[in-house]
Amino acid sequence: MPLKLTVVGLGYLGATHAAAMAELGFEVLGLDIDPAKTDLLATGRTPMFEPGLEELLSRHVAGLEGSSGRLRFTHSWEELADFGDVHFVCVNTPQKHGEYACDMSYVDSAFAMLAPHLRRPALVVGKSTVPVGSAERLAQTLRELAPAGEDAQLAWNPEFLREGFAVQDTLHPDRVVVGVASEHAEALLREVYAGPIAEGTPFVVADYPTAELVKTAANAFLATKISFINAMAEVCEAAGGDVAKLAEAIGYDERIGSKFLRAGIGFGGGCLPKDIRAFMARAGELGADQALTFLREVDSVNMRRRTHMVELAREAVGGGFLGRRIAVLGAAFKPDSDDVRDSPALNVAGQIQLQGGQVTVYDPKGMENAKRLFPTLGYAPTALDAVRGADAVLHLTEWREFRELDPAALAEVAGQRLILDGRNALDPELWRKAGWTFRAMGRPQA
Repeated sequence: MPLKLTVVGLGYLGATHAAAMAELGFEVLGLDIDPAKTDLLATGRTPMFEPGLEELLSRHVAGLEGSSGRLRFTHSWEELADFGDVHFVCVNTPQKHGEYACDMSYVDSAFAMLAPHLRRPALVVGKSTVPVGSAERLAQTLRELAPAGEDAQLAWNPEFLREGFAVQDTLHPDRVVVGVASEHAEALLREVYAGPIAEGTPFVVADYPTAELVKTAANAFLATKISFINAMAEVCEAAGGDVAKLAEAIGYDERIGSKFLRAGIGFGGGCLPKDIRAFMARAGELGADQALTFLREVDSVNMRRRTHMVELAREAVGGGFLGRRIAVLGAAFKPDSDDVRDSPALNVAGQIQLQGGQVTVYDPKGMENAKRLFPTLGYAPTALDAVRGADAVLHLTEWREFRELDPAALAEVAGQRLILDGRNALDPELWRKAGWTFRAMGRPQA
């Protein structure tokens, strides 16, 4: 009999995983404690923007015309437990309020709700990013609360999704990592991921702690690489160098590589910032805090970039924002997403507004979410409208739409032809030829 899968938690990670597993041919049952979320997904729509996800849902959600019917949703833990052979837990692990540590309450609650209904052999697979040591504790929770006892096993299978590429990353991952305590658990997960494995995706088998550490270590490394090039941008500004050329030159070294070497206003979103802070907190609990002290500077460099962009903009408009109109291109923390959690773009926009600037924001997908978080900022329906009458334009999220803007057309409506590229993604020569004063972080002014 083919395996039947369930997904607990239908946010960004869970909804994508559920739809992708249905695409791989499995029958899938999803559960979320928010009925509005499951009701929306049952119509083939998502509460977030992720390229390709709604198309995937429309192909598989039961009840939709022409769908495979392999993906259904429920609010019943009992139905979920009776249905599934493998249960994926995909709930959120946010940063604790006022602390660096990870909030495990959603994960703990999911296990506490699911386990008492596990009356037959089952594998529960954690995908959430958790502090190392959590899996062993949760495995004990399963053994104690599940009627199936030792037959309710645990595995940890960290996710490596990039927002904007989540569907591709789930269907065709660059690696699958599993932390298991039995050959049976490994065999089940090999069956789940048989499609990607057949395509050549590496399948890495590890113990619980290693599997838990892989995701946090990967995010810590990426955050370090981003903050490194941003630190070099600070040095370039002091020395008169060009960080874009510097990044190009060192990126040719295969040991370094060119990815994540674009200097700018730094990283944000719901993963990197909170994950590196939770990593530091957990290392402290384990008595290994000195091993990760460098991450404090990584975090500090990252946050400093936002303030630096505000300072550059203030200087560019004459030393103060009072009475100045500032256009901000970008609200999402990265392109191809509507996620505005810890968005550097909105952080900069908010700081400028607090200092007296009249800020107007435009983003292709993140406007509604931005309005909920920053309702006092101004918002425009197009980039042209945002720029109209502006004393300065700040490019803060590297959407393709912004790279393809016509500088000449924007010059006709701008109050002052002044643009600051906070992502080093625009073509300086193109803008300067159209009469703009172009400035970018870590690069010469001319």
